[in-house]
Amino acid sequence: MTTDRTALYIKCPRVLIKLFLSALAMTCSCVCFAQHESTHLAQIIQVRMVQLQDSHILFVAGHKIAAVTLLPELYTRRNYTPAWQDPGKREELIEIISHIEAEGLKPEDYLLSTLQDFQARDDLLSDTERVDYDLLLTESLVRLGYHLRFGKVDPRGLNSSWNLERSVGQEDPATVIQSAIDSASLRAFIDRVIPRQPFYSRYQQALAEYRRIRDAGGWPAVPSGPTLKPGMHDARITLLKQRLQHEGLLPETTVMDDHYDRLLEQAVIVFQQRHGLARDGAVGKKTLAALNVTVGERIDQIRVNLERGRWLFKDVRGDFLVVNIAGFKAYLVRDNRLIWTSRVVIGRPYRKTPEFKSQIKYLVLNPSWTVPPGILRKDVLPRARQDPAYIRAQRFEVVDRSGQRVNPGSVDWAAYSGKNFPYTLVQPPGDDNALGRIKFTFPNPHLVYLHDTPHKELFEQPVRTFSSGCIRIENPLELATYLLEEDARWSREKIAAAIATGKTQIVNLPRGLPIMLLYWTVVIEEDGAVHFRKDIYGRDQKILQALNGEFNISLPEGLPDYYYH
Repeated sequence: MTTDRTALYIKCPRVLIKLFLSALAMTCSCVCFAQHESTHLAQIIQVRMVQLQDSHILFVAGHKIAAVTLLPELYTRRNYTPAWQDPGKREELIEIISHIEAEGLKPEDYLLSTLQDFQARDDLLSDTERVDYDLLLTESLVRLGYHLRFGKVDPRGLNSSWNLERSVGQEDPATVIQSAIDSASLRAFIDRVIPRQPFYSRYQQALAEYRRIRDAGGWPAVPSGPTLKPGMHDARITLLKQRLQHEGLLPETTVMDDHYDRLLEQAVIVFQQRHGLARDGAVGKKTLAALNVTVGERIDQIRVNLERGRWLFKDVRGDFLVVNIAGFKAYLVRDNRLIWTSRVVIGRPYRKTPEFKSQIKYLVLNPSWTVPPGILRKDVLPRARQDPAYIRAQRFEVVDRSGQRVNPGSVDWAAYSGKNFPYTLVQPPGDDNALGRIKFTFPNPHLVYLHDTPHKELFEQPVRTFSSGCIRIENPLELATYLLEEDARWSREKIAAAIATGKTQIVNLPRGLPIMLLYWTVVIEEDGAVHFRKDIYGRDQKILQALNGEFNISLPEGLPDYYYH
């Protein structure tokens, strides 16, 4: 005979009471165990944070903690409780780090292998290991956030003239990190707090594409030999076609023979245009050298310029003029829209144009040119010592310290060096003035500005390193018209008329325009076309070495030095 269990409970209340008390005891035991475990974890965390606060040194699972103040601040606010109690959030962070190469960064800078090891043993971790896991997740997120926001490499350490903004502003880093951990989605939080400029995603896409080419075997090298020209037959032409096909410059249906046909010529011209070479459609030494740069080297070049993109978190927005030094080009942007470009001439490799940010406040029509000390010492005086007629030929006026003009023929040029020269050399306005007819002025300690030039022929050169540091603009009248378009007193015609008078005139801008002199060896057009430029000043390699080097934090302004050790 079977007995109904419910009936048994009703008839025998003692059985029900015993079962209830047993269940209650088990529940209390689980709660007490959880509370004990939580308390024990908090105690371990507190000991670690006190050690970190006292000594600024803490190794966790073999890794030295970098956020020596940020971690204690965050965990103190949490009463030392673990921060990563949601397993989904732990998985999401590890997933983000495992794909961080898409940003040109190294996953191991964010402790990927160690975190994956903890993740694989999640259910078997001891209390000490669980604390290690929690602390390293937080450390990893802090490292990741700062690198995405400011870059791994500190531009100020590479370039003393760098003055673009690198500030945390009013943000409290501990609050930001806690908000990220508490967010519904870490990926969405990062994208919202660290928004990217449109150009940044184009660099990521280019990086992915060139890695795809690498993973498919890369492209073949084209052997050296005589210049390859249209109409020729040469065994190397088959390799040339294969090489160009890898970058999508020849269709998949291209006949792989040894004939240099019209289609190949057009592909070579596009390649030359994208690499800043003379577009003659022939494969000479310079074009061959560019063709034989390996895909791995191009990947590194893109990574370097992705890093430069992270340096521009707050500056590239709104209205601004930017000069790409390595690309020999200027760009005017209004409301985040490109409205004007111009070819430029920049400083010679031994007189490099510096990188910095300033603001154009006024322009000068028909400027005179006062020879700067460096050019006086290095260029003008040596030439005058060799040929005193040089001063008159350049229309230089010699002015003494009282402001009086001096006859150049009365000066003993051989007696002076740059330091003891008692005169100032001034070139008056004119068609042959070194500054041309317009100068754009912005405050800076380098005595650098934008200006016109009488040597228009230099803009036809593919590599335009001819100045002593200033930037020569090909179409200065167009730029002046854009900068003054909000002033009803000035139009293109009125500016041209004022220039025609030959009189020097200062014209203030209605409002200052930010200008940035930057250095980019990769430029990606809106259609995705990737343009590579030669590293004329040799600046890429140091950035690449730092990117590939050990983990590093480049501190932004406004953050105490002891935030990282």
